[in-house]
Amino acid sequence: MVERDMGGYARELEAGIERIWDVAQSLGLRPFPTHFEIVPATVMYEIGSYGMPGRFSHWTHGKAYQVQKMMYDYGLSKIYELVINTNPCYAFLLETNTVLQNKLVAAHVLAHSDFFANSAHFGETSRRMVDTVTLNADRIRTYEFEHGADDVEKLLDAVLSIQEHVDPHATPADAHADHRRPATAPERAYDDLWKLSERGNGNEPQPERVNDMRPSRPMRDLLMFIMEHSPRLTDWERDVVAIVRAEMLYFYPQMQTKIINEGWASYWHARIMRELELSEDEYVEFAQLHSSILQPSQRSLNPYHVGFRILEDIERRWNDDGKDGRAKLMEVRETESDVSLIRNYLTEDLVRDMDLFLYQKVGDEVVIVDKSWEDVRQRLVTQLASHGIPVIYAEDGDYEGNRELYLRHSWDGTPLDMNYARKTLEYVNRLWGRRVWLDTRKSDDEPLLISYDEKHGHQIHA
Repeated sequence: MVERDMGGYARELEAGIERIWDVAQSLGLRPFPTHFEIVPATVMYEIGSYGMPGRFSHWTHGKAYQVQKMMYDYGLSKIYELVINTNPCYAFLLETNTVLQNKLVAAHVLAHSDFFANSAHFGETSRRMVDTVTLNADRIRTYEFEHGADDVEKLLDAVLSIQEHVDPHATPADAHADHRRPATAPERAYDDLWKLSERGNGNEPQPERVNDMRPSRPMRDLLMFIMEHSPRLTDWERDVVAIVRAEMLYFYPQMQTKIINEGWASYWHARIMRELELSEDEYVEFAQLHSSILQPSQRSLNPYHVGFRILEDIERRWNDDGKDGRAKLMEVRETESDVSLIRNYLTEDLVRDMDLFLYQKVGDEVVIVDKSWEDVRQRLVTQLASHGIPVIYAEDGDYEGNRELYLRHSWDGTPLDMNYARKTLEYVNRLWGRRVWLDTRKSDDEPLLISYDEKHGHQIHA
């Protein structure tokens, strides 16, 4: 095995990235200043499993690391790029990649950075989140010291089970029936830390608030509702819920823009790489890697492929109409999410070309379930609107006057996985402290009401 000259490798890559930055700027991209770091696979997969460096520890992060690292070790999958939405932006390159591979990754990363910097969906996200998660991790370690690692882990188990059930537009006022509250001065970041000394040792449950435990309208942000109303949570436990919620809200725009963001990065890495002075061997290597990134999957939607094809089609159609296709793409990048991209720009020709129809085996034949391309588009919009996560609303925190929590599943024709639902109800009960109800359906014509508390266990109600 020939040992790589890492000094020469790094110098060649640095020169390539400087050239890529200049090309990206000349093509109209405006990314954040971006710092690149070459790291081994262990570091790459650790950051990938935690979401960003310095985040709090939990066994689910360790599990994700083991799965991803094993897939890499056995050659089954590979993380080529990892980029963090901060200003300046931080990106990590795998040291086992070739120089050409990392040049493509750098071009891909700069397009992501441009998307982070200019998409309206990322406009409210913290650009100093690496510092924030480090502070959050310190707070959680303090709680582990004060209250025991086991208690903190059990609390995190419960909170993380519903971490995706947040709403970036929700406010504390939405969790209450009466929004007419006395005006107060806005709090600054971490003001709650200075108040902890005023609230005892953090072990006292908050007084139960009965009068406004029904939201003014059904509330999709379960973490917010539980944080505001739970009869069980103590001060430090509410703080942990708040930490998880704040970090989830940071990641939320990435859930909303997976297709358009990856499509944007793929579109621009292709154009940037074609502007470089590549040798014939390098161009072949680039073409093979680019093709593998955009390879359609028979099992699931490849966001790189779908986003890339839609963006290319937008540019072509606007150019054909005598307009500026590139300017239109910049507008799309600023305003669209996955849902609006699919709804507004997925055409019949694209549905047919990408073969996005749903297939089903009937007897010995595989047939298209629905031949309507509009139905295909609507199915994708519906799936993307909920990010593949069932939509659950908190409707009442004082159900039947018993301070019990009543949740309703927004029925979309897909039944819940009941084993998963039952376990999640147990976790929500850990957070609420009293019986938790879930109103759902087995089918369009068959309602289902289930509940859980520690005394009675799981129950099905007529």
